[in-house]
Amino acid sequence: MTTDSFTAKQRWVLALTAGASFIAVMDGMVVTTALDAIRLSLTAPLSTLHWTMTAYSLSFAALLMAGAALGDRFGRRSMFVCALGLFALASVGCAAAPSIGWLIAARTLQGAASALLVPVAMTLLGTAVTPAQRPRAMGLFSSLTGLAVLSGPVIGGLLVDSLGWRWVFWINVPLCAATALLARWRIDNADRITSQIDWRGVGLLTAAMTALVWGLSHGNASGWSSPAVVAAFAIGATAGLSFFASQRNAPHALVPNRLLGSGQFRAGNAVCLLMFMSMMGTLIFMAQYFEIAEQASASGAGWRMMPWTVSLFAVAPLGGIAAGRLGERAPAMAGLILQSAALVWMSLLSSGAYPYSAWVAPLVLAGVGISMAMPAVQSAVLGAASPADMGKASGVYNTMRQLGWACGAAAAVAVFSGFGNLATAKAMGAGYSSVLLWTAALSAIAAILSWSLPSAARTDSKAPAVVAASAASDLKQPIETA
Repeated sequence: MTTDSFTAKQRWVLALTAGASFIAVMDGMVVTTALDAIRLSLTAPLSTLHWTMTAYSLSFAALLMAGAALGDRFGRRSMFVCALGLFALASVGCAAAPSIGWLIAARTLQGAASALLVPVAMTLLGTAVTPAQRPRAMGLFSSLTGLAVLSGPVIGGLLVDSLGWRWVFWINVPLCAATALLARWRIDNADRITSQIDWRGVGLLTAAMTALVWGLSHGNASGWSSPAVVAAFAIGATAGLSFFASQRNAPHALVPNRLLGSGQFRAGNAVCLLMFMSMMGTLIFMAQYFEIAEQASASGAGWRMMPWTVSLFAVAPLGGIAAGRLGERAPAMAGLILQSAALVWMSLLSSGAYPYSAWVAPLVLAGVGISMAMPAVQSAVLGAASPADMGKASGVYNTMRQLGWACGAAAAVAVFSGFGNLATAKAMGAGYSSVLLWTAALSAIAAILSWSLPSAARTDSKAPAVVAASAASDLKQPIETA
């Protein structure tokens, strides 16, 4: 087998894990176009309607490391199948919800299932391929995950218009069932890594993420100096500091010192945080800009974002190939610099009266940039870990991604509110222009930090042998790979 080719077993793992990640990520976005139909059907007040999205994001972000730990403890394939079953069950609860409270509770369960599904899926793929194959695999994985972000609202709109809002959730059931059955057939099960879970660490990190994401979600609406938001950040900071203190001597730490001691691991996760902050900050107002400034319909705004979406889907696999051949540093830096330049370009366009045709080129460049960087950063984070630590590395990466989404959304709203509003096209353009300059700066900083990523192509012999030996010693058992 050549370093660039996948075996039949590896192709199955790639298809099933990427498909599962697509389902989970898409479901975080698909509800956006169903909110009005849900409000009318369940007579839900606006004050509680937003919790159909917030509850999902909150449980998803808070439980990601717990999901990774459960995969290591009980077997990654077993937890992958279990997560798909739980997600399907939660989807049934959403689809059959008789009230808004029921729907919010079911969405919370959906988020918890996603928190188990996504890091385990990424770990299954990371351990199924060789170090040399990993960047290409992550490129393909990223292309589907990125596609889910923007296709979610489109798919949701089509389902709501044709079948009703409940089918936004019913559609998950056969998809999850088919993926789970194929996973039991096609993915190996000899992947239990540890016999213990650091429950104290799980509790502290869950409390920290819950408080931080809640505070970020409510800061703009309630006021950043409001007692509830300040208390949330204080609780989050205290729990977070306690978590890292507890990890120093924990025998089965969620984030062991061998990972925290890796400059590549730290840099990769810092870049991940900034990269997704920039991405979310850019996207959160894009559709509204096209609707208000260019008077496009909701579906028309979605179509105007297609150059970005298509670029992301098409280029991410190529970005993975580039990372495999050149090392992660070059595509990550080049991609983030390209995205930063494209965002500055878009900022200039949004501050003036330019036709949509002027937007196509920077949208394509921004999509190409993030597509080059995303698989390289994923590969760098997983490449810093041994097979035994792959689940932990995946959990940290996905936690940083969700935290980046939350921070990016909150900060973008704050920047927009300071420079513009939604009342007129001119005010919308002024606000969005400022947001784009801010997201361009984030992308540029991430590009600088990418200098710490590997600069040479990784081969099978360059796996982190020292770290692997340390992990094996700490776990007092042989390391098993998929």
